[in-house]
Amino acid sequence: MAVSFPGGPAPAPGADDPLALLSACHGRISRQCATLERLSRHLPAHGSDAAAQTAAASVLRYFDTAAVHHHEDEEEDLFPALIESMAGSDAVCLHALVDGLIAEHRQLAQRWEPLRQALSDIAAGRQAELPMSQVQDFASAYAAHIQREESELLPMAARLIADDVLAAIGQAMKSRRGGEAG
Repeated sequence: MAVSFPGGPAPAPGADDPLALLSACHGRISRQCATLERLSRHLPAHGSDAAAQTAAASVLRYFDTAAVHHHEDEEEDLFPALIESMAGSDAVCLHALVDGLIAEHRQLAQRWEPLRQALSDIAAGRQAELPMSQVQDFASAYAAHIQREESELLPMAARLIADDVLAAIGQAMKSRRGGEAG
């Protein structure tokens, strides 16, 4: 286990704390959105220079792998476990929350696709446009989604999902990443 010294960075959460891992992923998504916004401002003056190529490749890699895994973690493991935790009771609000978050995942994927194409071109050194309006739309949609998950989903999951089920979710997350979670 990593050691955290006072004033130093805290260790990244791992598969043993899947809710903290999901929350940490939200922070990384926000940072990638900020990089995307900086890249959009950088391109008009500098084009697809080396810095733009590096940034584009990084954002592309993140949203094509880690963000996809994050959505799978939620849809395949967390959401079903949360719904199961409410078995036998009236879980209409829970179903509405889960269905809404799944719909948001689909909308985020649709917003990502045109950005993905532009980033692929930039990463390859080709000139491409990365419209700030599209970038801001994507970043704003993700920020609202993250806020909803942080304020509603994760606290509810922490209250309702049993520790052994959370441990199984953590292992599924680790397996989804090829044995690496974090």
